[in-house]
Amino acid sequence: MAQHPDGIVVQRGYEAFSQGDMETLRSLMTSDCTHHSPGSSQMSGHFKGADNVLEHYGRLMELTGGTFRVELQGVYADGRGHAMSVHKWHGDRMNRGVEMRGGLFFTIVGGKITDIDECVEDIDVSDAFWDQDGQAG
Repeated sequence: MAQHPDGIVVQRGYEAFSQGDMETLRSLMTSDCTHHSPGSSQMSGHFKGADNVLEHYGRLMELTGGTFRVELQGVYADGRGHAMSVHKWHGDRMNRGVEMRGGLFFTIVGGKITDIDECVEDIDVSDAFWDQDGQAG
């Protein structure tokens, strides 16, 4: 079964993220792409523009000492400019590790990602992980 082109864009994004290939990741986004992260931690909010989105991703690595990783479990396209991914993410921070299921909902226009809405399995646990040092942003 052939994968939908929007699903291929998302899969390429996950591969680039996992390899630390920010140049390829940037090439898959529009310049005004926005990533929406849930919760109320220092990692929550709306990150508008490819530079800010990539900076946000870099911060995930920075705060976890490079241990942040994502295991893609599936990508599902609707054929109308949207794709949904499901994954498991892992990270270690200070005295705590976390492993959680989550997903991203993508809007794709002209083969480029314009918007990413993030969902996590447990917002409270995610917030506690990112803010465990009390340094909320």
